[in-house]
Amino acid sequence: MNYCENATVTDFYILGFSSFKTVQILLLFDIMVMYLLTIFGNLVITMVIGLASNLHTPMYFFLCNLAISDVIYVSSTLPKLLSITITQDNRISFTGCMSQLFFFTFSGVCDIFILTSMAGDRYVAICKPLQYTLIMNRRVCGTMSALCWTVSAVNSLSLTLLTSVLEFCHSRDISHFFCDLKTMTALSSSDTTIRQIVLLLEDIIIGFVPFSLTVASYVQIISTILKIRSSETRLKAFSSCTSHLTAVILFYAPVLVLYMKPESKYSKEQDNLISLLYVAVVPMLNPFVYSLRNKDVLNAVRKLTTSQQ
Repeated sequence: MNYCENATVTDFYILGFSSFKTVQILLLFDIMVMYLLTIFGNLVITMVIGLASNLHTPMYFFLCNLAISDVIYVSSTLPKLLSITITQDNRISFTGCMSQLFFFTFSGVCDIFILTSMAGDRYVAICKPLQYTLIMNRRVCGTMSALCWTVSAVNSLSLTLLTSVLEFCHSRDISHFFCDLKTMTALSSSDTTIRQIVLLLEDIIIGFVPFSLTVASYVQIISTILKIRSSETRLKAFSSCTSHLTAVILFYAPVLVLYMKPESKYSKEQDNLISLLYVAVVPMLNPFVYSLRNKDVLNAVRKLTTSQQ
């Protein structure tokens, strides 16, 4: 039996984008802008939905949930990355690392569930319009939202506890810009065979199943829209789904690229850059996707602005 000298870990070292030293200032500026825009955009859209009574519908209720989840999502990783980039001190405490892992996993999984709930909402709205108010009532929406948050929290807590008992004998250098679950598992010197199986099941249940449900919903939605005879009604029906469909593509595309990309000499640096897309860029774009081309949100903003003058 091998003795682990460094079983008790107090600190880890986040390597982040250390190989991009020549563009550190540009990287710092970009990350700061993305973080501030994400926080501002999501808080504004949450406030608008809360104040505008015409936006008190299931679609915007779930959008409000998504905005709150995205704020937690970026706040779990980007502030620490900014601190590391500014101070060049890449240490993170064991407790800080586990907290980061918990909140990132929690909000990431919550995003998946909320986007899937929104796909279900669009399916009912397009495919079963006469039953929409009956099916998507307040109790149903509240229950779906509560399940999204609760299941995400329980799942994240379980994974964090499993990670916290791992041993780290050989290295404490995290080759990522945050404490990612798979990176931490790979870094551990413990036997992670069972955990690897758990992570595979996690990917299937938490990732593939919701993604499949979302795709199946849109297959039915598009099929129903194509059967509509009126081109004006058909366009109106499709436009009610474009914002959510865009958000789904933005969320899943970088993840699919990351998992399908072949290994290469510069794989880790490329992986980190792709990860930055779904960690920082996507949450920043979501408020703009749901507002710039959404007449309901734009009209609500105008009314609220006018009433304040």
